[in-house]
Amino acid sequence: MRKKAGRRNKKKGGSRVKLAAPQMEEEPAAVKNAPHTFVIHRGERCASVVALSRDFRHMMEPFTASSLRERRVNKIKDFVNLSGFFHVSHMCLFSLSPQTLSLKIVRMPKGPTLTFRVTQYTLAKDVIKLSKKQFVDEESFKQAPLVILNSFSGEGRHLKLMASTFQNMFPPINLSTVQLSSLKRAVLLSYNPVSKLIDLRHYAVTVVPVNLNKGVKKVVTRNIPNMAKFDDIADFVEKGHLLSDSEFDDEETHVVLPQNLRRGNLADNKSSLRLHEIGPRVTMRLMKIEDDLLTGEVLYHDYIQKNAIEVEELRKKRAAKKRLKEQRKLKQEKDQKKKEKEKAEHKAKTGTINEHDRQLLKDAEEAIADDSDEDDTRYYKDAVGVAPEKELFDGQSGNRKRPYIPKGSNYSLKPKKPRLDKRKEFEEDDREARKGGKFRKGGGRDGGKGKKSGGKFTGKKTGDDYKGKASYTGGKKGGGKAGGGNRGKSNFKGGKKK
Repeated sequence: MRKKAGRRNKKKGGSRVKLAAPQMEEEPAAVKNAPHTFVIHRGERCASVVALSRDFRHMMEPFTASSLRERRVNKIKDFVNLSGFFHVSHMCLFSLSPQTLSLKIVRMPKGPTLTFRVTQYTLAKDVIKLSKKQFVDEESFKQAPLVILNSFSGEGRHLKLMASTFQNMFPPINLSTVQLSSLKRAVLLSYNPVSKLIDLRHYAVTVVPVNLNKGVKKVVTRNIPNMAKFDDIADFVEKGHLLSDSEFDDEETHVVLPQNLRRGNLADNKSSLRLHEIGPRVTMRLMKIEDDLLTGEVLYHDYIQKNAIEVEELRKKRAAKKRLKEQRKLKQEKDQKKKEKEKAEHKAKTGTINEHDRQLLKDAEEAIADDSDEDDTRYYKDAVGVAPEKELFDGQSGNRKRPYIPKGSNYSLKPKKPRLDKRKEFEEDDREARKGGKFRKGGGRDGGKGKKSGGKFTGKKTGDDYKGKASYTGGKKGGGKAGGGNRGKSNFKGGKKK
């Protein structure tokens, strides 16, 4: 007989054994001090932008929130509040509007904020699909990439700020202690001073030994082809030049390694560096730099220039707005403290209930419960002496409590008044009048004893009934005859011309 799953955690007395809470291992200082990033997207929903943010997040690994779940109800303030707990130093925000796609890089928690306009981008899956020799190594994403900056040494404070921001997004490298085996990826940022565009590329780095026979190189790099056509390993080594090798070996890529690496790459020997683009590709342009977190003073703008007077006016407005916000915050804190104090005083006055009052409240609750749970069937039997029929109280519950009616609802316990449809009575009167049952010829309402002997209550109509009515003469003017009885009577000729 199988034992129940829960009995393993029970003692003999039947009480469950308390398991110790799992203790979280403390992160090392190197991981805590490394820059961490949040990569999110806001604005309009687009599948390509969501995929781009995921690829960018994959590029920033391992020091990023790769499994971060975003919701539309989340605000920027929520991520800022969490940044201190997760040691987040930067936030990359993709924002899509009907006009353009922008990338904002924010230094947490108080800025500055760099806003870029994304002109072109290509997803990682498309980059890998278009490459001739696809290369993807998931082990390379366990180490931070190497950052390479090109042409960021020009004049201008915005260039220096951009360069320092890109460098600080990734952990620094100590050249004296770095292991070459940990450098498996590279992020290239190239600035074009003419077009002011920044090209971002992401590569995987591999090292291959040079000056070796192709057969030996394939054995060393563990890229062994089908050897069924060779009788001996010596044939494979001697005829290695007959094997196809699509990689072009350029002398500019040859380097002398200072450390030993795996797969035949030895120190003080030449090796060839090869780059495999793994995406994504992003082409962007710097638009503006703000001092604070998304809403600060504009330090640099690409195409809007302001003079000193306008800058001073904006600074005063921003200071007044900040001062008003602080005043509101102080007032809210003061009101909250006052409410808490009044609540404590009220509780101190009315919070103590003696034993007699507590007993009275208990008796009242029991009396209400007894009255509310009265059974209608039993009450009928005690009063009449005969058990009621089953259909009499069928569908009724014994609870006599009034149902709960929420505030603002139109539901009422009062019975609705029956609607009096007077229109039917009027229709019946008209129907009887047409048949001649109620208003007969030559008589009034009381069976011919009415005061009026003619007119609209008689079968014969007089001339006075048609006074003031139009006279149609078949399109001719003045076609009616003047007369006592026929005065105002229509003269219809059928529309024929005489």
